[in-house]
Amino acid sequence: MQPPLSLRGPRPAQPDGRFAPSPSGTLHLGNLRTALAAWALARAQDARFRLRIDDLDAGRSRAAVADEQLRDLQAIGIDWDGPVIRQSQRTARYAEVVDRLDAAGLLYRCWCTRAEIRDAVRAPHGPRHDGYPGTCSRLTAAQIATREASGRPPALRVRASGTFASFTDRISGPHSAPLDDFVVRRGDGAHAYNLAVVIDDRDQGVGEVVRGADLLETTPRQVWLHERLGLPIPSYAHVPLLLGEDGERLAKRHGAVTLAERRAGGESAGAVRALLASQLGIGGPGAEHDPQVIVAAAAALLQRAA
Repeated sequence: MQPPLSLRGPRPAQPDGRFAPSPSGTLHLGNLRTALAAWALARAQDARFRLRIDDLDAGRSRAAVADEQLRDLQAIGIDWDGPVIRQSQRTARYAEVVDRLDAAGLLYRCWCTRAEIRDAVRAPHGPRHDGYPGTCSRLTAAQIATREASGRPPALRVRASGTFASFTDRISGPHSAPLDDFVVRRGDGAHAYNLAVVIDDRDQGVGEVVRGADLLETTPRQVWLHERLGLPIPSYAHVPLLLGEDGERLAKRHGAVTLAERRAGGESAGAVRALLASQLGIGGPGAEHDPQVIVAAAAALLQRAA
């Protein structure tokens, strides 16, 4: 049995929250549980709740899947404020911010392939790196000219290697991590998640990011970008992942793991909502029929954490 949600520290000054699924597959119970936590904490603070579709990956994103995700969220009682934002419609905004970073001297072009990066990291006599080793940041003018002549379009990387980013997660506590020169725009022109999420959260007025613990490792990069762009850093709360009975991350092999599958087995959407809320420790009598029971329980949780 996984422990219920536990928060620490004061409430964020700006508690507007959000949920931002990627439309590459049906939301499973773990996704829905995280969405429920984010929604309940926002509503418990009389804040707005935003919905965003993270569809930057055109090769994996499906409009029909996005529509299905929105229906599942509504079915378990989650509502949101304002229109649903789609990242695929915001590329001009991301390009504007990339130009700003470039003008500040914070970016450089990189022609390395994944195989070349992997080989460089594994080189027995080279410097050890957990991420990109900064190869293209050290190119001479002649080497740059050779790569430009190859016709391979470059990615854009930030100049962050050797710096640290620190933040305090409201669930798992203080974190500090070294940064590599991560990508903000790929060679094919697609903008990277770490850049897009920072700009989207800022533009949507999000002050509290509640999301799955699998995204915790991306947060230092986003904190770095917030700082370099002069943006306020939101509060972060990374919810522990929902695990199967074998202790592994929830997957299809664990049985009925989507709302549709649970409903096909005879459960109502309200019953699924009540189950997820109880796992978070914000359930209670009546949660199956009234989502506001969960909001009240979340308010009590926040009161205890203050």
